Amino acid sequence: MKRNEVCVYIEEIGILPSVRVVSQDLARFAAETVYAAGIPIAEITLTTPGALDVINDLANRYPEMAVGAGTVLDEESARKCVDAGARFLTSPGFVPEVVAYARKTDICVFPGALTPTEIIAAWKAGSDFVKIFPTGQVGGTQYVRALKSPLPQVPLIATGGVNQMTASDFILAGATAIGLGAELLPKEALHFRQADRIHELAGRFLGMVRDARALRETYY
Repeated sequence: MKRNEVCVYIEEIGILPSVRVVSQDLARFAAETVYAAGIPIAEITLTTPGALDVINDLANRYPEMAVGAGTVLDEESARKCVDAGARFLTSPGFVPEVVAYARKTDICVFPGALTPTEIIAAWKAGSDFVKIFPTGQVGGTQYVRALKSPLPQVPLIATGGVNQMTASDFILAGATAIGLGAELLPKEALHFRQADRIHELAGRFLGMVRDARALRETYY
């Protein structure tokens, strides 16, 4: 899957599931379940044990899934992730060497950023998107709306503080996509392999994104 195809996936689906769990088995179950629920995107964080093996396995078995690596903090980690089959790289903050490596290898990349200065730096470095993290702690939807006014050309992914109460508002505020962790993949649902529960949550969030985008096009 090429970089532009991954970017289109993220733009079209509007949801970035983040898989941060305690075992490879749980990571595979989480990624496979959201894929079956209609979200062909999964970020496997490097804090997950055996994350590279999970990325490699998913990338080989699901060629239509945009499986990527999260919490990538240096170029060496970025290289290992790409070698394992990661189709995008992301991190909680702006790490210039990770963005540079992604650009060199033509891999989709979206670092985390918080302030306007960080966002502009990440965008100018060549990021495909910029992940605002942690959004909820700095004003949530109002903060995203405030950022989009002077920076309309920067596609933002709102992460942190996104839930069923706020998801639609983040899209209405101008976010290109929303990042979801436990809100989409509750610990209990993963532990007890409650695929139906995750499917229901995925359907809700997909509907929220779709409806909010339609409303934004009509009234904003």
